[in-house]
Amino acid sequence: MAGRTHGIHAEPTTFGRKLALWALQVRRDRERLVRARDTIAVGKLSGAVGTYSNVDPSIERYVCEHLGLVPVPATQVLPRDRHAEVMYACASLGASIESFALEIRHLQRTEVREVEEPFREGEQKGSSAMPHKRNPIKSEQLCGLARVLRGNLQAALEDVALWHERDISHSSVERIIVPDSLMLAFYMTEQMTRLARGLRVYPERMLRNLDASFGLVFSQPVLLALIESGRSRDDAYRMVQRNAMRAWQEERSFRELLMADDEVVRALGAARLDACFDLKRSLANVGHTFDALDRMEATPL
Repeated sequence: MAGRTHGIHAEPTTFGRKLALWALQVRRDRERLVRARDTIAVGKLSGAVGTYSNVDPSIERYVCEHLGLVPVPATQVLPRDRHAEVMYACASLGASIESFALEIRHLQRTEVREVEEPFREGEQKGSSAMPHKRNPIKSEQLCGLARVLRGNLQAALEDVALWHERDISHSSVERIIVPDSLMLAFYMTEQMTRLARGLRVYPERMLRNLDASFGLVFSQPVLLALIESGRSRDDAYRMVQRNAMRAWQEERSFRELLMADDEVVRALGAARLDACFDLKRSLANVGHTFDALDRMEATPL
């Protein structure tokens, strides 16, 4: 399929590699959640300002041990940066899900149509007015909900600063954002999982779209081949760009334009120019991403 930068065809990539990168990102989110759980699994029983003025530290150790918590120094309340870290883990997971959902939304556009959300034909309606519509409604929902998690993170960060050894400005906020964020992060994960499992993928459309930019996705191999042949980078870039711009403007084959360019052919020859348009060569090292995925699966959390 076409890799895209700034929404424009860049170089070839594969849909499998895209998913592998998603899996690696999810792994990092899982690690953040594990660390956040460790950060918040603490307790204190050390008196009104944390000085143990009315309780022996051994009592704190005993209680925390039986609750499965780690005793930590504190004032009257635990420092709220711990709670903010939990909220960040939720917001980060939400941002990851949003990035996946946003990609699906882009790839489902009519002009692209390389993947599609699950759609229950005969049951689901895309639009009350236009029966042909199959909208990425679940992806849009997930993108919206991620904003709620980020908003809750902002509130959690506001809770970190308290007056002296304690006030209760954080309390009312946390009663809303902590349970809401944890439940929302779980809900979004469940919904994204269902979406991914039912995703419709259209590889033939991916190949057609790859060809729709007239072979321009191979401009870099041509550029590098010209440099290797002895041309300066500026001269090589000029030679490639003038043909690329003609391909765009005239909707003509980039490869054919290069073959008709005497300066390019003199520098490379037909066989070497042909090799620049080898899709397998462009994707020869894609497996490196999957090696990272295999290493991830071999290391349990």
